[in-house]
Amino acid sequence: MSRVRMDLQWCAGVVAVGVVLAGSVVAQNRVTILNDAFGKRADLTQDWGYSALIEFEGKRILFDTGDNILLFEKNIERLHIDLSKLDMVVITHAHGDHTAGLRAVLAKSPHVTLYVPDDPYFTGTVLPEGFLAADAQPALPVEMRYFRGGARPEPRGWVAWTDTKMTPVKEAMTIAPHIRLVSLVSEKPAFKGLREISLVLETPKGLVVFAGCSHPGIERIMAAAVGDAPTKPVYMLFGGLHLLQDSREQIAGTVDVLANQYHLERLAIGHCTGELAFAMMQQKWGKEYLYAGLGEVVGF
Repeated sequence: MSRVRMDLQWCAGVVAVGVVLAGSVVAQNRVTILNDAFGKRADLTQDWGYSALIEFEGKRILFDTGDNILLFEKNIERLHIDLSKLDMVVITHAHGDHTAGLRAVLAKSPHVTLYVPDDPYFTGTVLPEGFLAADAQPALPVEMRYFRGGARPEPRGWVAWTDTKMTPVKEAMTIAPHIRLVSLVSEKPAFKGLREISLVLETPKGLVVFAGCSHPGIERIMAAAVGDAPTKPVYMLFGGLHLLQDSREQIAGTVDVLANQYHLERLAIGHCTGELAFAMMQQKWGKEYLYAGLGEVVGF
């Protein structure tokens, strides 16, 4: 074989390897939906709640853990997801449809870095300040008053999680290069006082935002994500927006904010967003509305 031909083959091999490596880097920036109530795959079990595996810049991040530990484990097995190889776990808020599978995760990765909202459900701290005072009725007989009208006794440890090392998140924080958490407390009556954290990835295309349920409002989450750089582009939004009980007019207002204030380019939403919101957002974003049902793998 001539030297020229050998050199050409070598160069071709190098180019091919480079293409494969480049493709693998891109492929790692992706999300696999592990738990949701809609999807195409008959081999997976749909369930209320949310969970997603995020692969970003070589890190594997589990975002919430679904509503039923047995169904969560079943879907994980069928999707061939290895829970022993996680870099971190983010639990967005203390509702069962986002936390039920956490014990299964910790059984496989007992020392994984775990981020949770600074919430009594996880931390076992005292009731939120003012929680009982706002409802206090001193005229009631003392036997009908909470703690006989006095202060709550010494706080007890929260039995469910005292054996688990976790990082409670109260404020915005950077947890790894290009990976941030934002923390907000809901002001909506049905979920007033509930703390929820959301995940923000900084990519060359712009910010990629992950919301669990958006109880504080997706508009507030987006504002916290962009922070002091309101013109920063928001490339993509994943997760639940909690619009399923909103009117068409309310959803239209949210669509307007996402499209015109934050110039959101793409969506891959699910969970509690709601079917009407799915339809309206698909109409607004067209081909940039990406299907994100149970078992789907969505690149970004």
